[in-house]
Amino acid sequence: MNKKQRRWRNRIIVALVIFAVVMAVEQSGLLATLFGTPGDVYASFVLFLIPYLIAGYKTLLEAARNIRRGDPFDEAFLMSVASLGAFAMVLFPLTEPHMAEGAAVMLFYQVGELFQSYAVGQSRKSIAAMMDIAPEFANVEKDGELTQVDPAEVTPGTTIVVKPGERVPLDGVVVEGASQLDTAALTGESVPRHVEPGAGVISGCVNMTGLLHVRTTKPYGESTVARILELVENASEKKARAENFITRFARVYTPAVTLSALALAVIPPLLGMGAWADWVLRGLTFLVVSCPCALVISVPLSFFGGIGGASKLGILVKGSNYLELLAHVDTVVFDKTGTLTSGTFNVVAIHPEAGVNPDYVLSMAAHAESFSDHPIAVSVRAAYSGEIDQAKIGEVSEESGHGVSARVDEHVVLVGNDKLMAAHGASWHDCDLKGTILHVCVDGAYVGHIVIADVVKEDAEAAIASLHDAGVRRCVMLTGDRKDVAEAVAARLGIDEVRAQLLPQDKVAAVEELLSAEKDGARLAFVGDGINDAPVLMRADVGIAMGAMGSDAAIEAADVVLMDDHPSKIAKAMRVARKTMRIVWQNIVFALGVKILILVLAAFGIANMWLAVFGDVGVAMIAILNAMRCMRVDV
Repeated sequence: MNKKQRRWRNRIIVALVIFAVVMAVEQSGLLATLFGTPGDVYASFVLFLIPYLIAGYKTLLEAARNIRRGDPFDEAFLMSVASLGAFAMVLFPLTEPHMAEGAAVMLFYQVGELFQSYAVGQSRKSIAAMMDIAPEFANVEKDGELTQVDPAEVTPGTTIVVKPGERVPLDGVVVEGASQLDTAALTGESVPRHVEPGAGVISGCVNMTGLLHVRTTKPYGESTVARILELVENASEKKARAENFITRFARVYTPAVTLSALALAVIPPLLGMGAWADWVLRGLTFLVVSCPCALVISVPLSFFGGIGGASKLGILVKGSNYLELLAHVDTVVFDKTGTLTSGTFNVVAIHPEAGVNPDYVLSMAAHAESFSDHPIAVSVRAAYSGEIDQAKIGEVSEESGHGVSARVDEHVVLVGNDKLMAAHGASWHDCDLKGTILHVCVDGAYVGHIVIADVVKEDAEAAIASLHDAGVRRCVMLTGDRKDVAEAVAARLGIDEVRAQLLPQDKVAAVEELLSAEKDGARLAFVGDGINDAPVLMRADVGIAMGAMGSDAAIEAADVVLMDDHPSKIAKAMRVARKTMRIVWQNIVFALGVKILILVLAAFGIANMWLAVFGDVGVAMIAILNAMRCMRVDV
């Protein structure tokens, strides 16, 4: 609780104590003894006015300011009119006095407002934790000494120093030192990440162990931390339909109930249907219970809590509208490479011919591929543990789309696909394993083949299973890879539908087709890496970019950003969204149901002012407590 809230709380406590003392004095009959009748009513008026003004003077001032601005119809106006109206019953001293109810209306309204302020503060904490990733300074070495400068002043290409315990201020590449980075604030993961020279680092992570020298690659305004902070700060601007409904509802509802209360207080006594005091009291009771603060507070608070709760998991939702859409997703479409698979090629098997050593096959392939930058060539060299002697290699010729030929230690080596083998008249045979098959031929003799595959992520299978458990009807995989490779991955993961050998524009067309098949109210989410898949991310109902640390394109294109590489978080995001929407509608139904019931009772004179106080403040506090459940992310 901050300093302002503590002062507010203390003021309410003082007012409540005075209220209780005055109530006890009134009930004891002491006022009637001292001042007689109706003097006791006027004394009660003065005494109850003290706690009323202590607790509610700011509400009265706010209502007056809004009236001057021409926008009077809000909670402050309703509370001020209703409570002052209860005090105005002193003009009917021979009726039952209602100053206590007038003071109670304002007191308990203030208690509810304080509670709301605390609840919003709690829900902001999870987002404030995200905001804490903002670096305060960057260490730049000048004349042999470290100088702390504003990160915004550091230009790309500058080498900065990050000490243990400090937050990385800017995106860059490690040029000296090794350390462990705590990425929990960005990804929600507690496992540190090891970095060494050549490794990329992003702003917002905490350096845990060693001293790092980092060459910056982006200005602060384009860094990961700046983009994330901008995303979080703007999340509240994109409202869900439920929020917009409540806002529009309150604009119509508040003036309507104010006029209804006025009509209830004035018309019946003018028609001779009863005493003025009776009908004015009914109108005031009607006004108190009609205050829409339970809805106006709890619905945005629920969405805010849901977004904050998701951020604890390393899931950034750009607005409550996307949280609402995510709750209705029944089809999830995945890009394969980089989403369900790691996006890096690895040697998964070496199949030599009879009498040939597997290491010989790999050695010849690694030497032949030693000058290529192709991902497949890189994976072959990475799998070879020996040293490549460049002096042994000559006459390297790369045949686009087929492979390479080279002279290695006076042997003619061919490394490539079946088309390369056929073009050179070499023999070869198929492999039962799924993946990219790299045939190796030495001096015209087939020595074996190497199987290279894009490795499936560890939690990909669990991710698909959890999505089905969460109620997703269909999981679809789109890929530009070969059909047999795609189908093998899909079968392993439990994917419902596969579309392979697609160009980028084909993926957009496939998503369009899937969208047209969606039922009313159902939504489609596309999950990709946010760089190659930006057009599809933007076309889907909900675009989800994963593994997006450091990816500007992902943050721009997607509606939901997963800050790590775990597809299993997609189901968690959906559970957070669905839980939030359940709580939103619980609060709407509960608040409207109770209010309508008490409004009817008030119109017929059955509900008193105390019940009206419960109908307003009590319902609001229950709704706030319910909304705070959105912040819990034990899903």
